Amino acid sequence: MHARRPELLLPVGDRAMALAAIHNGADAIYVGFPGFNARGRTADLAVDELRELIELCHLYGVKVNLAFNVLIFEQEFEAILPALERVLPLKPDAFIVQDLGLAALIRRMAPEQVLHASTQMTVTNHEAISLLEDLNLKRFVLGRENSLPEIRLIGEKSGKELEVFVHGALCVAYSGQCFTSESIGGRSANRGQCAQSCRFSYELHVDGEKRELGERQFLVSPKDLCALEEVPELIDAGVASFKVEGRLKSPEYVAASAREYRAAIEARAQGRGLPPEELEASRRRMGSTYSRGFTPGWLHGVRHQELVDGRTSAHRGYEFGVVRRVRGRTLEVERTRPLELAPGDGVTWARSGDAQANQKKTEGAQLYGVRPGPAGLLELEFGRETFLPADLAGARIFLNLDHRLKKELQRSFADRNAMRRVPVRIHARLESGQPLWVRFSDGARALEAEGEQRLEPAKKQPSSDESIRRELSALGATPFEALDVRLERASTEPLFVPNQELKRLRQALTERLEAARKASTIDGFTVRPRPADEIRAWFEGSRSRATPGAARFNVLLRNIAQAKDVAEAVSKGTLRKDRLHSIALDFEFGRDYAPSLEALRGAGVSVGVATTRILKPQEYANLRAIERLKPDFILARNLGAVRYFTEVSPFPGELRGDFSLNVTNHLTADYLFGKGLRTLCVSYDLNAQQVEDLLAATDASRLETTVHQYMPSFHMEHCVFAALLSNGNSFRDCGKPCERHEVKLKDQYGNWHFIKPDQECRNTMFNANAQSAAGFVARWARLGLGYARLEALNEAGPELIRKIAAYQEFLSGDKPSGAVLAELSSLEAYGLGRGALGREQEYKSRKKL
Repeated sequence: MHARRPELLLPVGDRAMALAAIHNGADAIYVGFPGFNARGRTADLAVDELRELIELCHLYGVKVNLAFNVLIFEQEFEAILPALERVLPLKPDAFIVQDLGLAALIRRMAPEQVLHASTQMTVTNHEAISLLEDLNLKRFVLGRENSLPEIRLIGEKSGKELEVFVHGALCVAYSGQCFTSESIGGRSANRGQCAQSCRFSYELHVDGEKRELGERQFLVSPKDLCALEEVPELIDAGVASFKVEGRLKSPEYVAASAREYRAAIEARAQGRGLPPEELEASRRRMGSTYSRGFTPGWLHGVRHQELVDGRTSAHRGYEFGVVRRVRGRTLEVERTRPLELAPGDGVTWARSGDAQANQKKTEGAQLYGVRPGPAGLLELEFGRETFLPADLAGARIFLNLDHRLKKELQRSFADRNAMRRVPVRIHARLESGQPLWVRFSDGARALEAEGEQRLEPAKKQPSSDESIRRELSALGATPFEALDVRLERASTEPLFVPNQELKRLRQALTERLEAARKASTIDGFTVRPRPADEIRAWFEGSRSRATPGAARFNVLLRNIAQAKDVAEAVSKGTLRKDRLHSIALDFEFGRDYAPSLEALRGAGVSVGVATTRILKPQEYANLRAIERLKPDFILARNLGAVRYFTEVSPFPGELRGDFSLNVTNHLTADYLFGKGLRTLCVSYDLNAQQVEDLLAATDASRLETTVHQYMPSFHMEHCVFAALLSNGNSFRDCGKPCERHEVKLKDQYGNWHFIKPDQECRNTMFNANAQSAAGFVARWARLGLGYARLEALNEAGPELIRKIAAYQEFLSGDKPSGAVLAELSSLEAYGLGRGALGREQEYKSRKKL
């Protein structure tokens, strides 16, 4: 039995990485769209450089997917329209997009262009895929958090190509739902400016007291994904593309990953799997190029004790032993895994129980000598420049540089003799009195050429079949290799074929074949962009304006106590009902919704319920529970929920879209309005000016901004409560510490963060420093802003009521913004600021050189 081969997709940040991918087995690469991609630190390619890269890949039959996987701000379309006009003719095989408005724009500009949905789109269920059917997205890159059974189910129900990450760094937060970098440093992960906040060190505080964790400081820094062992199951699940993360890593990392996953795919295609010893050898080779330790991620479901090691957040390599003794410049090491070392290799070590071992700075050195030691130990000798601390006994030791492997990998993409070749079949026809005819075929196309002179009978030495084949197959200076050479003679009459004629035809055909391969997409589709004037007219016509009016006030509550406090305050008149448009409920415990709705409705308030931010294939019970509650409105927080409540089980009330749908421009807003959403809360990636730009370009009366909140930073499948306050791997065995304890994290810069679980045990980390938009609302109101929202978190009793009352007075014009901010500042224990809204310029990462 032979299994289907999935595509192997490798990351590329420069030409060297592209060569490493091409010549080690990649079927496709992905590279950033210049200026707009989710890896801000990669060097942007100029259009001419991008053209050369695409042609290089197409020459070798490798697809090029352009990662345009960021959110688009309203004012950026002025640059994006001409950029697309320049890049579409380069014939990329696909665009990988996050922004729904951008997808709609590209589809309008070039209907034939292949589009893939980025993992940044947060697609984790088939309902989301069905909702976006009109965008004609060919492939969906699923969230890394989907398990193997979920992947299979999504594929069966959607019928679309699915792309799954199999190797590389794991984000602890759902892609497209991380605002940590934004809330801490004004750097948006949805804009390619991730600050790697999950790699920070954090203190754990439980019920107000610091909890000592010894070596474990990197509490939300996952190990790296390695799904090599899961390759057969992923193939059986129908995954179309295996994706490797790492556009900021080295060409050697790309080469090693491509080589090892290619071997695993080919083994499965031949009906076998890799034996355990081969799998371990593969992990060692890949681990020496980059590894924080390997994990299968979420492919087997949540495993909270295994995902995060907590002892490092940086590359250490492949762990192979323990230091038993330090003797001068020599370490005596007990190997825990079989491993052959050699002088020139690099090792690192981590001292057990020492906080210093957990700092991002990696300790290690290059080997000077390797020899057998006493009692089966291995002696590792270092040069005079290396200082070995005396307390290294007990330290774990890692291989982080295999110098022989590095040279071998470098040779694979730098030495012409080791490079990949494109197989061609050569057919030559020889007939006396006729020109020599030759055809080169690469399987997808056949090119023919004729000689300039007619063939004549040989007067002296005839041209042998062997000499003709040798000359036609002399392709060493080209990217091609002759798979076979077929000679067709019209008769047995000996003929003389000039070598110069053979050489000329061979060169002409290889040049034409090379040009033809470079000039077309791999799948052969043709893109016919619509006229630029037509697109620009359509774009300008898509903008709209709202009539200025007073923004209505919404409140979001997070527990039943808050709901009862607000209901009581409204009933007593402490909070004015006429200044409270609606209340949304977003609770950890679903059992608390019904009594909360009853209490608030009893006070005459319109009440809705928020869905979870993530929807997986087996989680429809939550949606059905919301239906049974019959709320006045539903706050939809994911694309799957939007489809469920508009098409699968239409909700009779109002359906609103939340910030997690990532609305940053009018095209995205209009697209989602067209899906049945009455209102939309704008993305938290926007600063005040960008909110203003959006309001000016669409029907602002249907848009909502959050005017007071604790920024929800990480939204994680990983549960901090289970990982750090239990020995359990999931809700089945964790003992539910979240129901008994309050948890806060303090990062290495002194910022505090609250941790809250949702109904599916996913955690959200909230920035404890509150954010207020009071200073910007007047500007927004002049553009017709429809709704302003306050989001509560842990507030209770008088504190909560004072905050809500303050905003009621402010939005009604009874209290100026300065007075409101002063009053709120006195209530916020961790401070009050403008947060991302006050960011005047977008952070730009330093480019990799």
